Amino acid sequence: MTKILILGAAGQIARVTTALFLETTNLELVLFARNARRLDGLANNDRVIIIDGDVMDGVKLEAAMAGVDVVYAHLSGNMAAQARTIITAMHNAKVRRLIFVSSMGIYDEVPGQRYSSVLDPYRDSALALEASNLDYTIIRPEWLNNRDQIAYGTTVKGEPFKNPEAYVSRKSVGDLIVKCATVPGFGIGESFGVHKA
Repeated sequence: MTKILILGAAGQIARVTTALFLETTNLELVLFARNARRLDGLANNDRVIIIDGDVMDGVKLEAAMAGVDVVYAHLSGNMAAQARTIITAMHNAKVRRLIFVSSMGIYDEVPGQRYSSVLDPYRDSALALEASNLDYTIIRPEWLNNRDQIAYGTTVKGEPFKNPEAYVSRKSVGDLIVKCATVPGFGIGESFGVHKA
């Protein structure tokens, strides 16, 4: 494995995860973002390619997947449509491994809380991924903070979410993403809830 495509690369978790990839691996990164100017600080890194683009532009998205081994997406907005566009582009580009950040609560897995319509985009995108034949992993973090720590636990789909009132660090979520991307077979077909440990 040599190259990771990061969709939504200007987002907070994506930037933390990019730093972890650069610090802990020798992988090449393709950073794809609608406002790529926010990534100018990485423009001179010889392991980084920056592409300004919209995930809904299927032609540009598919072109960005050339030579890519893993796609990692952290998006907002019409996530179901974005997920479908990503799935189609990955099929066309013959890329199988996808890591997709969603939200806790999409399966009514948080004790004492019921599914809310605000989670519809996350739920619908997860359904699209689960119906695809990709090697996907869905990541459902709880509330987030910017602490410089890696301290988390995970649950899988069908298990109650643990410690849902706490905050987990973006760096913890990034650590799990790097693990999913670099450990062969890890997390394929799973939907991980991520909580503060």
